[in-house]
Amino acid sequence: MSSNVRVRNREGEAVDPVPFFVVAGMAALGCYSFVPPYCLGLGLSVAVGLALATVVFVLVCVLSYYRLVWTVRPEVRREVPASDRLRTLFYVALVVVGVCLLASLPFYVR
Repeated sequence: MSSNVRVRNREGEAVDPVPFFVVAGMAALGCYSFVPPYCLGLGLSVAVGLALATVVFVLVCVLSYYRLVWTVRPEVRREVPASDRLRTLFYVALVVVGVCLLASLPFYVR
């Protein structure tokens, strides 16, 4: 058995799995950091919060695998200018900050 495992898309082309692992790791951090306390703030139990965090984490992982591994076309990445990718990353960061602020809102408004 080879230790050099290649991740392939649906067309059999080798793809870089690092973006998927980054998104999955950030999803785990976000889900298990925000969802259980958010559920506690809404009066739900810790078990419900952890179960909901796990469901959200699995959904994000499935969607990110589909988007970043299964349907990715490596040749397209070379066609997109770096400035456009950086702008997209900036907007994604703004959305993440906004979601975090909205998620913490119930703790400050009573």
